[in-house]
Amino acid sequence: MIIPAGTPETSLLRGLFLGLSTLASFSLAQLELHVPTGLNKLEAVEGQEVVLPAWYTMTPEQSSSQPWEEPLLIWFLEQEGKELNQVFSYINGAVSSKPRVSLVHPISTRNVSLRLEALQEEDSGTYRCFVKVQDSGSTDMGHSSKSIELKVLVPPAPPSCSFQGAPYVGNNVTLNCKSPRSKPTAQYQWEKLAPSAQVFFGPALDAVRGSLKLTNISTSMSGVYVCKAQNRMGFSQCNVTLEVMTGSKAAVVVGAVVGTLVGLVLLAGLVLLYQRRTKSLEELANDIKEDAIAPRTLPWTKGSDTISKNGTLSSVSSARALRPPKTAPPRPGTFTPTPSISSQALSSPRLPRTDGPPPQAVSLSPGGVSSSALSRMGAVPVMVPAQSQAGSLV
Repeated sequence: MIIPAGTPETSLLRGLFLGLSTLASFSLAQLELHVPTGLNKLEAVEGQEVVLPAWYTMTPEQSSSQPWEEPLLIWFLEQEGKELNQVFSYINGAVSSKPRVSLVHPISTRNVSLRLEALQEEDSGTYRCFVKVQDSGSTDMGHSSKSIELKVLVPPAPPSCSFQGAPYVGNNVTLNCKSPRSKPTAQYQWEKLAPSAQVFFGPALDAVRGSLKLTNISTSMSGVYVCKAQNRMGFSQCNVTLEVMTGSKAAVVVGAVVGTLVGLVLLAGLVLLYQRRTKSLEELANDIKEDAIAPRTLPWTKGSDTISKNGTLSSVSSARALRPPKTAPPRPGTFTPTPSISSQALSSPRLPRTDGPPPQAVSLSPGGVSSSALSRMGAVPVMVPAQSQAGSLV
């Protein structure tokens, strides 16, 4: 029958174990439990396995061959600040054990050595073995107990390396190294790699805290620094690159950083400006505008001159101007004015040359429109050269 831990039966067995362990030295026991000399304190590495060696003997020896021998075996783990924990038991032929725990040999060999696999740091503690033998009539033939102390050691976990301070010539810099897990506590060692290899010691090196102080640094101290965290179980390491800069080089680096930041700010500003302008144009295009009021149409009498759309006098032509004048002919030697340049550009029939008096001057106000009215309509007076009687420009 398997008795799980935490039941009333287990508590009874624990009390029985403690009581028998106390009285074992006073009883005339026929059973003796053995642990190899010097192996009552063991150390093992986390992740590996360990064997806790133990076996028992009976006196007189001939009783060992009797078929009525029934051993009772229990292994307990005792840890500081915690309750007694049963990790293995063999009671009435039934086995109960914690994960990763088993016997190395069959119990019939009287070898009760315990194997622990895939060790963890929390497996550390004192393991107590209790053995009792009785016959078929439940007669106690003897009992005994032994203890073995186990320490599970942890190699240093990979540390992290960093440095504090500004790496400029003449300044002080501190290199730091720390491993998150180590049992026992790791010791730290710093060294600088080639080409200028160097090993550091105290007082610059703090082997317990893992810090290295470099004072009044120079460019020759630039390089790769390696930190090694180690204990009895092994070691692990990390490294950090230190580049010592001069003032001019530092100024170049700072200038480059500032220039990059300014460029990024300007680029962001241009992008925002472009987005705002695009948004404004879209909003302007979506606005509904009222139609503009059409300009008033000026009334013109039939037969009046033609005016251009922009309000300037483009041409002045009239049927009246083409008819012979009814007024008295002008005096000889006078010139006939031309209405506009555009009117000259138009092809017009030339009058045959005669010896008679020259044609009468054409009025500048054709169609009966006065000069003041033309000025109000936006007409621009044009000076046109006069023509001679022969038709040539003077």
